[in-house]
Amino acid sequence: MTENELARIVFDLGLKVHKTLGPGLLESVYEECLVRELIENNIEVERQKEIPIIYNDKLLSTGFRVDIMIEKKLIIELKATKEISDLHMAQLLTYLKLSNCKLGLVINFNSVLFKNGVRRIINGYL
Repeated sequence: MTENELARIVFDLGLKVHKTLGPGLLESVYEECLVRELIENNIEVERQKEIPIIYNDKLLSTGFRVDIMIEKKLIIELKATKEISDLHMAQLLTYLKLSNCKLGLVINFNSVLFKNGVRRIINGYL
């Protein structure tokens, strides 16, 4: 599946989770539910996936974790906050660059209308 096809599936499953639970819960609750939905739909998913950081050709002992990585192609950064900020977008863009993934989604489950809480980022373009 392409990154775009996977993103569509994630959006639809995220919408399902949002309709079921509504806004106002902790990020970890939404993460657990979305991961379960992805697994039930036979999507390869890695939760809290550690990504190493290489700086000046040296592997650093400190890496970072993405909330969800799907089929090693798509990064999902989940939020349960008032709104998605520029910092959230920059964070995901950095994750995309360091992981060599092309596409990422920031999903804020605290939005009243689910689609207003989803932002898409392509590696190299905001």
